[in-house]
Amino acid sequence: MTMLTDTSVLIIEDEPEIRKFLAAVLVNHHFNPSFAETARAGLNLINLHPPEIVILDLGLPDMDGLELIKDVRQWTNVPIIVLSARGREQDKVSALELGADDYLTKPFGAGELLARLKVMQRHARHAISGYANAFANGDLRIDFDKRAVYVCHKEIDLTPTEYKLFCALARQVGKVVTYQQLLREVWGKNAEENNHYLRIYVQHLRRKLGDDPLLPKYIGTEAGVGYRLKEVIENQGAA
Repeated sequence: MTMLTDTSVLIIEDEPEIRKFLAAVLVNHHFNPSFAETARAGLNLINLHPPEIVILDLGLPDMDGLELIKDVRQWTNVPIIVLSARGREQDKVSALELGADDYLTKPFGAGELLARLKVMQRHARHAISGYANAFANGDLRIDFDKRAVYVCHKEIDLTPTEYKLFCALARQVGKVVTYQQLLREVWGKNAEENNHYLRIYVQHLRRKLGDDPLLPKYIGTEAGVGYRLKEVIENQGAA
């Protein structure tokens, strides 16, 4: 599958060495990076020259990155990947709940960052072209008209709640969906604190998908944060 090239990426980062590293990685993989060293400069660039993806450090000198996410989400859905030295689960949850699309903890590898960027590229493309009435990801498929889920062309029997949960993950394929987001979407806001209930349904869903709970192929766990329906990337060896 041909990837989008020369995607514009705004990097809001105050550390010169990180900016230098990101510039080298992105240019070498056909991205078009621009830079801002402060939150206010980043907000101005997002407004004046909207990028296709934003990479954001949370520890900026003039504003907390969480506040920037909250501000940006009032007027644009541009994909945001957070890079931060903050490894606390609550920081990850807060960033994702405010509207970030993904989160990488420093130090991070170039390969991991590029994989997340490619997910954002595909989401941007789908946002432009619109979603079809079916979802396909490797050997997984959903027919939304029939409300049917298939694994290796074989339909699997899901309860209405399991189907709703799987669709919630599929709509954000490749991205972390927090426990609270899933509970709100599937069971309503009154169930937001019932993580144990969600874990039980994920276990059921994994079993029906034939997923190994220790080394899941389909539904990955982001400990303390949420779940991610893993995206199958074609021609991975060519990256």
